[in-house]
Amino acid sequence: MARFTVNAPVETDQPTIAVDQDPAAPLVVGRHRFRLEVVDDSGNRSLPDEVVVIVADTERPTAVLRAPASVSAGRAFTLDGSRSFDVGGGKVKQYVFTYLGPAT
Repeated sequence: MARFTVNAPVETDQPTIAVDQDPAAPLVVGRHRFRLEVVDDSGNRSLPDEVVVIVADTERPTAVLRAPASVSAGRAFTLDGSRSFDVGGGKVKQYVFTYLGPAT
């Protein structure tokens, strides 16, 4: 595996390489360009070839719902989803609260 840094070539004698992403600083969601040049045994360098890899957020966010354990009849109370999170690189942008009826 290799950790890539922008514009810092990684040389290897292998035709494939695994891109290691640091969990603390992964590639951001979006389009990323990678380039390959090859050198033959005479030292001749190819023209570069490039590819675009799309890093996508494909992980579901996690909903965390908090509410008081009990409330007085007829009184307002607050449902709190502020501890919900998305580890896939995204940000929670919408909260959908639904009343499901009496619990049995």
